[in-house]
Amino acid sequence: MKLASAGIALALFTSTYISALPPNKEHKERVHEQKLSKQDHDVEGEHNNDYDHDAFLGEAEARDFEDLSPEESKDRLAIIVDKIDRDHDQFVTEDELQQWIQYVQKKYVIEDTDRMWKDHEHDDNTLTWESYRKKTYGYEYDPEEAEDYAEMVKRDERKFAQADEDHDGKLTKEEFAAFLHPEEHEHMKDIVVLETIEDIDKDKDGKISLDEYIGDMWPNKDEEEPEWVKGERDQFATYRDTNGDGHMDSDEVKNWIIPPNYDHSEAEAKHLIYETDANKDGKLTKQEILDKYDIFVGSQATDFGDALTRHDEF
Repeated sequence: MKLASAGIALALFTSTYISALPPNKEHKERVHEQKLSKQDHDVEGEHNNDYDHDAFLGEAEARDFEDLSPEESKDRLAIIVDKIDRDHDQFVTEDELQQWIQYVQKKYVIEDTDRMWKDHEHDDNTLTWESYRKKTYGYEYDPEEAEDYAEMVKRDERKFAQADEDHDGKLTKEEFAAFLHPEEHEHMKDIVVLETIEDIDKDKDGKISLDEYIGDMWPNKDEEEPEWVKGERDQFATYRDTNGDGHMDSDEVKNWIIPPNYDHSEAEAKHLIYETDANKDGKLTKQEILDKYDIFVGSQATDFGDALTRHDEF
């Protein structure tokens, strides 16, 4: 899997709820790879339009577009554009587009938390680790009898404890949201970094070497490396391994996947305007958006569905 290069790296994606996977399914995805979309922001050095679809529409809502004709997609997109244009001046600005992307992301987090919360049993509107574990893994946990996914349980328990801010041994709904979407909560970001290192660090020395970094993106060792992989080698030496010791430590990994002062919604808004703004006036008309509708919705666009039928206000 190709990771996004340069400073934006992996802070661009929204969290995967690993415990929603069947316990016997090996979990390969990392939290930081899931910000605005499960899609990679770049694929083999090229920008991935599916990422834009997810970021703009919301992952859970764009599958409705898969079977739509271009005309139907444009009709639905036109309604969305009217929602984005909050001051109704017939232009979509970068700020309005950024606010929309943030709205879509927050809406996803809230709805995902609501959905998962309803799936568990609560005592006094809180969730204990034992209750969560039994519901998720469905058995009396014994590491010796469950080696296939003991590590997943261990990581979940560690993340559960980190989300438990008041240390009372159980999660409120708000704390559960931090458990599900740690990349959205400041006190959970060390967990994101730690899990990233654990996933890539094959020799378990607590650091990520160049070979481990490249191997995570390009495991096909028997094939000639494409140019984008060679570029990532340069990225590692120039931007990732800032102290030049040949490895990324936890601070360097944090700067990689959670770059300081980086706003993924702002970057995506700028990108969409750059790709769509035909007259280069820095703002978009509805026609400019519809002319490039495939960037926003496309044949594999993600969920946008009930954004047209819901009555909640943006």
